Amino acid sequence: MSADSPYRAESPDAVTALCRDCLDEFATTVRVCPRCGSERVVNHPDLGRLTMAHIDCDAFYAAVEKRDHPELADKPLLIGGGTRGVVATACYIARRYGPRSAMPMYKALELCPHAVVLSPDMPKYQRAAKQVRAIFDAATPLVEPLSLDEAFLDLSGTTTLFRRSPAATLAHIARQVEREVGITVSVGLSDTKFLAKMASDADKPRGFFVIGRTDAISYLHDQPITRLPGVGPALASRLKVDGFFTIGDIQKKPAAELGARYGETGALLARLARGLDERSVRIDREAKSVSAETTFETDVADPAELARRLWPMCERVSERLKAKGLSGRVVTLKLKTSRFRLVTRNHKLSSPTQLAEVIFRAAKSMLAKETRDGMRYRLIGTGVDDIGDAAEADPADLFATSSADATAHLAKVEHVMDAVRAKFGRDAILKGRGINRGRSGRPKPPGPKSPERRR
Repeated sequence: MSADSPYRAESPDAVTALCRDCLDEFATTVRVCPRCGSERVVNHPDLGRLTMAHIDCDAFYAAVEKRDHPELADKPLLIGGGTRGVVATACYIARRYGPRSAMPMYKALELCPHAVVLSPDMPKYQRAAKQVRAIFDAATPLVEPLSLDEAFLDLSGTTTLFRRSPAATLAHIARQVEREVGITVSVGLSDTKFLAKMASDADKPRGFFVIGRTDAISYLHDQPITRLPGVGPALASRLKVDGFFTIGDIQKKPAAELGARYGETGALLARLARGLDERSVRIDREAKSVSAETTFETDVADPAELARRLWPMCERVSERLKAKGLSGRVVTLKLKTSRFRLVTRNHKLSSPTQLAEVIFRAAKSMLAKETRDGMRYRLIGTGVDDIGDAAEADPADLFATSSADATAHLAKVEHVMDAVRAKFGRDAILKGRGINRGRSGRPKPPGPKSPERRR
């Protein structure tokens, strides 16, 4: 805390204003920081007492690309899988024209035809995410990642450690991310996870928003019901039929009435509508599934070609399982028809696996049943559910009919491939089905990687 400011707070609990640039803290409302002259000042009567935060990287994939390509700084940028894929991230300039995440790329380009399009570079984004996570971990051990680019942080106990309010620690984190990683984040601060997430969404990009206990109900009142966790399209439609359009509409009803009408869901909605959320930060948050998918440039009907496209997805899932020390017992096949109908099929294995070959065999068997009628598909993907520890994966098969089928043999081959790739690169060793083939059917050597695709 500043010792030379006439408005300085005597203790973190007394903080009601914070300069996000110099981190000076004040016990009275401040519009311009008297220490550094910055106008980036946060004011809230509960500022020094709130400890639950949600931090979200702003347009993460696009921000990392703009960091590495300064010439794109002032241009609309879309990250995604080409004209047949979807938008993974739209930068804030592109969003002015209408493109959004998960929008089909062709539609996004209709709205913003002058956008630059880059293919995702996941290894680069993962490296940036690790840098951000290291900054979080240095501030508090209570970090619950939700994805590569967002996490909940519980800053209880950090006041004594850093001799500043949790709000000042969050401003310090945001400043560190900008300086060390080269991207920006938006911060939401409150006393519950739900309100912290609402707050981080309220002021983007490079924002810092606070929702306290005293203003939670009034802030939530006019928000649409779809902002409540768990309210998807189906539940939202049902709620609207019953006259609930805003969170304020739910606030007006007694919890008992909502519970009688909607069961446990109604009771939960009643609590959330009043800003009540008992969930704590879970540092051991487990993955529920691991998956990968790809969208084709043109629709594919040929079973052999679909199987060839399926194999890299199985390898990608396997790589993620091994990297995280996980395994899965249920293999899922995902297909999307040329008319956008989604097809999903599941197969439960006799034991958990993390092997690409095991995942591929299960997924290929399901694929064979979906390609008998010549159906054309625009997307294929696979994944595993029923996630467990790697120690449970791929036990030796005592009843295998041949050494080629034995799980131990498959694991040995795959682990050798993993070791070679770790040393010499991913394309250093491939299975036959992983080699790209031209129209003649003859194998084509893998060409140079092109992580970017520009329009």
